[in-house]
Amino acid sequence: MDYLLTDEERMIKDLAYKIAEEKIRPVAAKYDQTEEFPWEAMKVLAQSDLFGIFIPEEYGGMGLKVFPLCLVTEELSRACGGIAVCYAASALGTFPIILFGNEEQKKKYLPDLAGGKRLAAFALTEPEAGSDASAIKTTAKKEGNYYILNGLKHFITNGGEAEVYVVIAMTDKTKGARGASAFIVEKNTPGFSFGKKEDKLGIRASSTRELIFTDCKIPKENLLGKEGMGFIITMKTFDMSRPGVAAQAVGIAQGAFEIALRYAKQRQQFDKPISSFQGIQWMLADMATQIEAARALVYACAREIDNGIKDIAKDSAMAKMFASDVAMKVTTDAVQILGGYGYMRDYPIEKYMRDAKITQIYEGTNQIQRNIIALQLIKEMAK
Repeated sequence: MDYLLTDEERMIKDLAYKIAEEKIRPVAAKYDQTEEFPWEAMKVLAQSDLFGIFIPEEYGGMGLKVFPLCLVTEELSRACGGIAVCYAASALGTFPIILFGNEEQKKKYLPDLAGGKRLAAFALTEPEAGSDASAIKTTAKKEGNYYILNGLKHFITNGGEAEVYVVIAMTDKTKGARGASAFIVEKNTPGFSFGKKEDKLGIRASSTRELIFTDCKIPKENLLGKEGMGFIITMKTFDMSRPGVAAQAVGIAQGAFEIALRYAKQRQQFDKPISSFQGIQWMLADMATQIEAARALVYACAREIDNGIKDIAKDSAMAKMFASDVAMKVTTDAVQILGGYGYMRDYPIEKYMRDAKITQIYEGTNQIQRNIIALQLIKEMAK
């Protein structure tokens, strides 16, 4: 479908496609096997100014916001979901600073993040607090001009590689979710260290690590917004970032579909290509339709955000939920079309299925997305 991209958007999409095909696809299997962090790919993206597309111009970015970010994430994910998420996760860690940072914080951190000189990460999840953000146990106690952080975060994307972290910690446990606050924590701050690197099913090129805070002393100037705003900052950040996860899912699905379609046209059985069989044709038709529907929803949601529509929690949740479910369905069907070859690691398609699964889980499981959607529907009906 023609989404009527502007010349600038088309240029960004084409640039991301070229980088994905020339610099990412040839090394995707290698990084999946070695679990090395893809710094070379990050450098290419930085040199191409793609880290700055969603950052305001006054802080060194291009000021193009969420929709172009989705275009880039989708194209990169067509080649490798793991490498793509290293890029997209930096955006996740940057959004809270864009949304809630004061002028001094923005001037200090955004130019380097826009230039790709530093990566960012967002740290909410803990061993006992995932979907239930109010259950976090990491604390931040104010002492004079500092906050002292203690606690553990885990499953943090870009953990250990990023240099700027937005960390959610409790400043007043008696208030539940309203007692959470957000802080900017820099790598190499005394008392801030990293735990184990997770051995994951998919997106293995990305680094997922524990963050450990032991009497970590943070200047009070690193508080984002005000005390008690941590939960609001988290929700507003996810509203902006979930279309990016959805775009990753669309890209993964598109990449898998293209491999399956190519294979179906080449694979011969009973003296004819398997693409001539109705059973395969119907699978391909469903896959293409599902991907296009997901893409349309993601693009529409991203444009809503960029056009300043404020109440987008429901739409953002819909985009993330639907696109990630499509990614899992399409990649599973792609493996089926390739048959036994699809199950072998010599072929790239099984990686797409492994990478797709996480899109149904992180930044809020799809069950949580359904909760958000339903609650918003009920709320709207009550008006």
